[in-house]
Order: sequence, then C-alpha cells, then structure tokens
Amino acid sequence: MQSERAEDKPILSENDELLPISGLQHVVFCPRQAALIHIERVWRENSATTHGKILHERVDQPGQDRRAGVIIKRAVPLRSDRLRIAGLADTVEYHEDAAAPDGLRPFPVEYKRGGKRRLADEVQLCAQALCLAELHGCSVRHGALYYGAIKRRVEVEFTEQLQARTEQAVRAFRALVDARKVPAPEPGAKCRECSLAELCMPEACAKPGRAARYLAALSSGLDLASCRGQEDE
Repeated sequence: MQSERAEDKPILSENDELLPISGLQHVVFCPRQAALIHIERVWRENSATTHGKILHERVDQPGQDRRAGVIIKRAVPLRSDRLRIAGLADTVEYHEDAAAPDGLRPFPVEYKRGGKRRLADEVQLCAQALCLAELHGCSVRHGALYYGAIKRRVEVEFTEQLQARTEQAVRAFRALVDARKVPAPEPGAKCRECSLAELCMPEACAKPGRAARYLAALSSGLDLASCRGQEDE
C-alpha cells in the first residue's frame, strides 16, 4: 500500500483547509473512493495507477518552455480562495490574447493514463480553469485532456453547465470531508476500474447481510453473480 501523490493531500493555509483539486475527480467517480483516500488515507496501486504515475512523472517537473509563441509552464501551483481548493496543474499553456488583462490567456492541460473521456476528468480540469481565472483575472474558456492510451489531447470547453457541475463537486467534497464518514458502497461497473476495490469490498458491504452471504459464497465456491441477483429480488 502506498500513499497518494503529494498534491492529493489537503493543503493547509494559515486560516483554513484547502481541498486538493485532484480529489474532485474521486468525488465524481465515487464518493466512497474519495472518502477512503482523503479521509481514511487508504491507497493502493494497480497497473492503471502505476501507468498514470509514470505519465505524470514526465510532466510534473517544474519548468517553462516557449513554442510557436506559446509559453508552456509545467507543475503550476493553483489555488482558489473562493472555492477553497488548491493543487497543481500538469501543464498550463499561455496563448497570446489581446483581450486578456496581461495579453496572455491560460489554457490548462491535464494528463491522464486512459483513452476514454470522463466527466470526472473534465471536472478536475475545469477546477484548474476556475483557479487560473481567479489568479489571472480573466476568463478561461478552454483546456485539454491528454490521454496517454491514445496519445492525443481532447479539447474541453468550460461551459456554464460544466462550471456549475464542478462547483457542485467542490461542495460535495467539502461536505464529505467535514462529515468524516465513509459512504456506503454502490457496486457497479466503475468498481472494476478502481484500485481500491479489494480494500473497499463493495459487494460485501453494500447491503445489510450481504457481507455474510458474500463470504459464504467465497468459501463455498458459489457463483457470486447469483448472490447479487438474490439481493436485487
């Protein structure tokens, strides 16, 4: 078992606790996963998280480049006092824009291991954009998700709907951390992608009495799918 990346841990300011931006993707993906990581401090690597960690190691080194008139900054510290969140952006590109206060408009780029666009990823990226907008005093309308599995970026527009969903995720994350309780599991297809599945035990803990039946099925070699079916009847 390994601890999460440094930016996954809540960052304390002088006056209050700032929630990690990276935690928003956990809340959207699964509130129970978010609670296990950010309240219980539980983490476990699998092949997916390991590949993601390797991908981030390539972009998490602070630095700056300029390409075709675009300033590219890596491992950019972010913070929003309004939303009380903080973290790191993998990459922020600064494009020339006369309408921006300093002539440059931020364009965040977040690196992901997979190849499938997900709302959780978009919310995390949008939170970065909201931080950048607050820091630079200008609107940030677009960003991109770079997916390592397909080796290309997917542009994301920060619509009013996505911004509202992101702020909703911040409120949900804050309520989860303040409550300091781990929600009951809701087993589903997402559990197959989760590195914490063996520690979370969603099938065993989902309903009263299910744990005993699940363990009995494991010991007797019964079909676990049939046990789930009995629960749903």
